[in-house]
Amino acid sequence: MHPLLSKTTIALIVSGLAQGAAQAALFAVEPGPYLPATGGFASWYQDTHGRTLDLCLTKAVSPNIAGAPGAPAYMCLLTPNPGIFDDTKPIVFPDNFPDEAFWFTGDGSIVDVARGIDLTYVSALEAAFSGGDPKEGDQISFGRIRIRVDVPTAGTYVITHPYGVDVFKVDTPGRKAINMTRDIGIGSPKTYDGALKSDIGPFLRSLSGPYTVTTGTATEQFVGDPNVEEAFTGSPFNTNYIRIEGPNGLDLRTNVMAISGKLSTVVRPTPIVAERSTYSRKAGTSEPVAQQDVFMLAPPPPATVTLDSNSPVLKLTEADTTGHWYAQSSTNPTLPKTLDVTADNHLAIATSSPTTVHPQLTDLVVISKAEYNLTTSMLTIDASTSDETSPTVLTATIATGTGTGTPISDLIGEGAAKSLETKISPIPPARVQVTSSNGGTDIEDVVLVQ
Repeated sequence: MHPLLSKTTIALIVSGLAQGAAQAALFAVEPGPYLPATGGFASWYQDTHGRTLDLCLTKAVSPNIAGAPGAPAYMCLLTPNPGIFDDTKPIVFPDNFPDEAFWFTGDGSIVDVARGIDLTYVSALEAAFSGGDPKEGDQISFGRIRIRVDVPTAGTYVITHPYGVDVFKVDTPGRKAINMTRDIGIGSPKTYDGALKSDIGPFLRSLSGPYTVTTGTATEQFVGDPNVEEAFTGSPFNTNYIRIEGPNGLDLRTNVMAISGKLSTVVRPTPIVAERSTYSRKAGTSEPVAQQDVFMLAPPPPATVTLDSNSPVLKLTEADTTGHWYAQSSTNPTLPKTLDVTADNHLAIATSSPTTVHPQLTDLVVISKAEYNLTTSMLTIDASTSDETSPTVLTATIATGTGTGTPISDLIGEGAAKSLETKISPIPPARVQVTSSNGGTDIEDVVLVQ
């Protein structure tokens, strides 16, 4: 179902927009040590919605559909491979172990014979081996998005799915005219944190689940059944569907997918990620008028997220079960200011304990102009701070891939908006960063002009 490390062949991708690719929607992975029972792989991944999924290696069978003789309807995707893995025998690493296994899968399709559309969609968090066959030291993991579509007409196609939007320009229609595989996280063998940066997460789950399956004395729970296509939820963008739009008014969608994932019994704290904590203030009639804006990523309701450092304590508001939370306070902060924000998900996951993070409150810095004149070698930067009342210093540096690099100079100006014009040679900087003495920062690509 998921061939290992297949090449990406794309019919001219105009843009691959995994919306919010930096969403950090996978939160944590087992740090090790990695045991033979899981083939030397990390035993679990946790997403920002608080769910932790084990590497799915159980032979529990579906409570929803009967398997065919010799082909049980497993709740985990355990595909036999002659000479490599015999699913009728115990799973033992490396002698009888799947050459690919999964922490999560979400697969769907759209077929419209009349319109000539045949679409398959794969999302997965996969365990595999760099050499193909099970071997100690070759273990890798990655998040995969795969889109394959037969299309009858040249043109631009937009495919919206639970983990983003991808746009393709097809010049040669036909079978697999759209053929894209995006694998993120492979990295070095037995290093599993790369997949945390993939498009996968939070984990999708069936609206009919979780499913409880008892096999002998073992009772296990699953977020979905890979043998059944069902309505689902969990998209970080609230796009709980697959949709294709294209030439001649083409607009097809499906709201069902086949989901797999085994819920872990590992006890984990409530995940929470600070996305942004900024303030603004300006002069008022008697005192400054202030506004604090706090953005967090945490499990959706019934979880709660509170800004404990505010008086009174503020409850953050969540957006459409996506796990994005927001609160606004009119308290005028005394700087430097560290916030206390707590997420509590015990109503959804009884073993989940509250987690408090302490993001720094900073001003919001915006670079409105970053321009380099190739003729004069002059760099011009215009930037502003959201703090109009403090004597804020804005400092420009050349930005590098690892953060700020060579200092340039302080920007000049009396108010919140400040400017800099300075000569830099022999080459222009690719990007500049402006940092505020109140903690805010912004990075911008430099525009080159003659």
